[in-house]
Amino acid sequence: MARLEAAIPSALLLLFAGAGAAQTPAAGAPAAQAPADKSPPAKPAKWQTDKVHGPSKRIEISVEQGTWMNLDVSPDGKRIVFDLLGDIFTVPIAGGEATALLTGPAFTVQPRFSPDGKRIAFTSDAGGGDNLWVMDADGSNARQVTQESFRLLNNPAWTPDGKYLIGRKHFTGTRSLGAGEMWMYPVDGHSTAGIQLTKRRDQQHDVGEPEMSPDGRFLYYSEDVSPGKAFEYNRDPNGIIYVIQRLDLVSGEIATVSRANGGSARPELSPNGKQLAFVRRVRGETVLMVRDLDAGTEQEICGGLSKDGQETWSIFGVYPNFAWTPDGEHIVLWAQGKLRSVEVHTKKVTEVPFLASAPHDIRDALRVPQEFGGAEQTVRVLRWPQVTPDGKKVFFHALGHIWHRALPDGKPQRLTKEQDLEYYPCLSPDGRQLAFVTWNDQTGGRLVVLDLELGERQVLFDKPGHYVEPSFDATGERLVYRRLGDGSTRGSAFVTRPGIYVFELLGGVNRFVCKSGRQPRFHPKQDRVLVLDKVGDDTALVSIDMLGHDRRVVATSRRAEDILLSPDASVVAWEELFHVYLSPMPATGGKLHLAPERKDLEAVKLTVDGGEFLTFAADGKTLYCSLAANLQTVDVATALAHRGKGLPPQAVRDLAFTVPADIPATDLVFTNARVVTMDGERVIAKGFVHVKGNRIAAVGSMSELRLPAGAKEMDVRGKTLMPGIVDVHAHMPSGNGGMLPQHNWAYMANLAFGVTCTHDPSHDTKMVFSAAELMNTGALLGPRLFSTGTILYGAEGNFKAVIESLDDAKSHLRRLRSFGAFSVKSYNQPRRDQRQQVIAAAAELGMMVVPEGGSMLFHNLTMILDGHTTLEHALPVAPLYEDVLQLFTASKTAYNPTLVVGYGGVWGENYWFERTKVWENKRLLNFVPRSLVDPRSRRRTKFPDSEWHHIALAKSAAELVRRGVVASVSAHGQMQGLCSHWDLWMFQQGGLTNHEALRTATIHGARALGLDRHVGSLVKGKLADLLVLDGNPLDDIRESEHIAMVMKNGRLYDAMTLAELHPRTTKPPKLPFLGLAASIGYGCDCHIVR
Repeated sequence: MARLEAAIPSALLLLFAGAGAAQTPAAGAPAAQAPADKSPPAKPAKWQTDKVHGPSKRIEISVEQGTWMNLDVSPDGKRIVFDLLGDIFTVPIAGGEATALLTGPAFTVQPRFSPDGKRIAFTSDAGGGDNLWVMDADGSNARQVTQESFRLLNNPAWTPDGKYLIGRKHFTGTRSLGAGEMWMYPVDGHSTAGIQLTKRRDQQHDVGEPEMSPDGRFLYYSEDVSPGKAFEYNRDPNGIIYVIQRLDLVSGEIATVSRANGGSARPELSPNGKQLAFVRRVRGETVLMVRDLDAGTEQEICGGLSKDGQETWSIFGVYPNFAWTPDGEHIVLWAQGKLRSVEVHTKKVTEVPFLASAPHDIRDALRVPQEFGGAEQTVRVLRWPQVTPDGKKVFFHALGHIWHRALPDGKPQRLTKEQDLEYYPCLSPDGRQLAFVTWNDQTGGRLVVLDLELGERQVLFDKPGHYVEPSFDATGERLVYRRLGDGSTRGSAFVTRPGIYVFELLGGVNRFVCKSGRQPRFHPKQDRVLVLDKVGDDTALVSIDMLGHDRRVVATSRRAEDILLSPDASVVAWEELFHVYLSPMPATGGKLHLAPERKDLEAVKLTVDGGEFLTFAADGKTLYCSLAANLQTVDVATALAHRGKGLPPQAVRDLAFTVPADIPATDLVFTNARVVTMDGERVIAKGFVHVKGNRIAAVGSMSELRLPAGAKEMDVRGKTLMPGIVDVHAHMPSGNGGMLPQHNWAYMANLAFGVTCTHDPSHDTKMVFSAAELMNTGALLGPRLFSTGTILYGAEGNFKAVIESLDDAKSHLRRLRSFGAFSVKSYNQPRRDQRQQVIAAAAELGMMVVPEGGSMLFHNLTMILDGHTTLEHALPVAPLYEDVLQLFTASKTAYNPTLVVGYGGVWGENYWFERTKVWENKRLLNFVPRSLVDPRSRRRTKFPDSEWHHIALAKSAAELVRRGVVASVSAHGQMQGLCSHWDLWMFQQGGLTNHEALRTATIHGARALGLDRHVGSLVKGKLADLLVLDGNPLDDIRESEHIAMVMKNGRLYDAMTLAELHPRTTKPPKLPFLGLAASIGYGCDCHIVR
């Protein structure tokens, strides 16, 4: 039991001092003195969510069952109010045809009658994001009560006097899932600030489901009390996850009311306040419990409820709202798609039939056909541009090497002929020397200085390492650089004492400075080193002496990615939330906090859509930055004089160029194969496929074959040909520290398991598109690589995507498109209007939007209504009922449920870890390090068959597929390559035939992202991405894993080793020594703690 540490405000004590008291302050921990919310002030939404934006169609949905329906019973006991697909209905208590109270594009849920029955409170996004609203009981006079624009609200509960609403307020930190607090708002007052009642324990353990006692003294709520500071998936509901707490609004005491194995959630008090109904998980089944509050006893009333949300993120509640009848004899609830009335004393369950009908407007889903696989590759990812002092030449990194070109219109040329990869070019201030680093998978990296006048190349020392970020001092006689530790794809060899070092070019002395920090540079005015480091939650520019001592903080920023002083230290430039800013750097004797919103700082924004790679010219008069291939030149004095006048004048030059793409000299005919074309239902029992160059020249039966002159025949009698696997949600590590390896184990593992085309919906923009360009030129081995780049993140962090207007959204999309993205990932942007603005921007710019599902059913349904290209991750509720099935089917949104990590229960991958000997998979171990395989596979946790949640998810996905929805393999990078087959097999577990399941792994993924003109089926003219299987997956779906050969882009590889078989013959590629390095930073934004 806990107490408030500070007194409850006297005004609130007076409010609760009457007969029976009424309502106020606490949870994970009690609130202190109910401090004012420090979140950004609410802004009126200019964008209207209660209208459809863009082309749409109207459908009528009429159902007798629904999915995850919240309800309440009127105080007179005559009516039930419930939500269904974002509309609110009432129906007589005995059932019948429902009357729509509130319909339309806005998504409205969680209706609750006021104590007098005259009004209904509810949650709606009609104002832009989820807020608390009220309306008259007949559906008229709807009015917004709360005005939150970031810390959104749901789950309204009335105080007994009808004057206040208590709701769950959502808080996020750097992880977008967040946690709740209980807040109170006056229904008819003028203030929308609210009063804090509880204080969240941390940013990731939730509090929700408020319920007031009839006398107004107590607030009941559910709280996630699982251990640790971070939310974890695959939690065991047989133990304790949620408990029910009670806050005394007079004394401030918090008491745990119900705590037991199986958890306790969704508290609902009887009308007399003596009994508490709630849900609990009992041996895999969610049951309705009732607790006698006086006796302290609990009994099970009925089982057969729908699965609760204890195992997943349930910000709208662990279970839908239910209610007692006014006489306290019955509890009315939703379960298994139906409304049901439970007689408490007899435990008899009676269905309450209903028929609900309403129109729904569905925006056309964005889908843009893509062109790729041609003869040329446009190079857009140019990094670390370095302009010579005379402004006539620029050096930069592209395609794994250092290039240079004359300005303004010279032809790009390689600087060296080295085979090792080259990174981080840095010019000396006089422009005579260029430093850079190299990388070789087998021999490590070196630090190199090239004399540009003499052409002499000097390797500074022969000790291999992972070197990055070299920078000259003002004289050009010293270099400061950073040495990295393990690299996730470059391995753990060549790692000795990571940190910051200074090298004397004349004397050859190499000196360690300090362990922590990044982006080292010399102080322009002092014999000191500057590094970027963390100071609390801030990024700080820290000055250190040459011995690594005397640390001084020069400047700080909450969200900066880089901070750079000018050569005379009078000006500072910094990169924050993708944009570049410039400000005077006054000498204050202390640190300067950099923030664009600071009016006293007089910062000037320099970029339209973003910029990075900041460098000042040696005289400090010019600042350079870039975005993808666009080099921006800024006159510093002009820019500073432009403060307060908008964007200053700028010069931007596009440095993109083209190189030949990899088109092999293939002329190969596979003969006598079983050909599963994925061209409709076509399967050729004895057929051939002719590949010429990188495309399929012909497909047919052997009786039609006329072997072309000069073509090589490969008899694959007894084997099966099928299209390469298209994995539309494939997270694969590319590298770290800005550097890619020569051979990437994750890319190779996917290719070896037959994944020939991938889409990564969350990855560092520069890294993933650098890798894609290398792949397309044949310099990096792996599947086709498409990506969204960095997510449009809705929570905090230095990569947060701030979207408060359509223009904001368009700017973010233009930034990503400049690197080569055709899709973006809208990732838990909190408000619906923000998500809609991303859709509108994408429609205008010819892009697609693949949103993070986030285990939020109601938000997922709005994503379908609003026309998102796909839905990433599983709807957390299973099974789905007719309302959602009809809505999804009527849309053109594709479904990528990532069954291996399906929301709502234990992940599907655990099934395969339990049922197969992953640690013995030879193909896997040829590429994936044992440091990843063994810890995840050898010690296996067993589950009862009834607790495998992925099967329920797969059944719903299969039903959607049968109704025409495009659902696709989306393996999430869990166990690289192999997990794509697990995902495929799980579709089959859900009820699809083997052929239907194989379509989810091939043509469905291609169609989902507009790639089907070129991949996904074996059809003349498409790209030659195909698999040669030893067995027949039409007979046994598990045969999909047994791959003899894989062809990607017309090159044929041994699928066990990736030795090329045709048109070249090569040895198997050799990976770096990986050790434990591969497990460092491994994961994705969906399921890691940031």
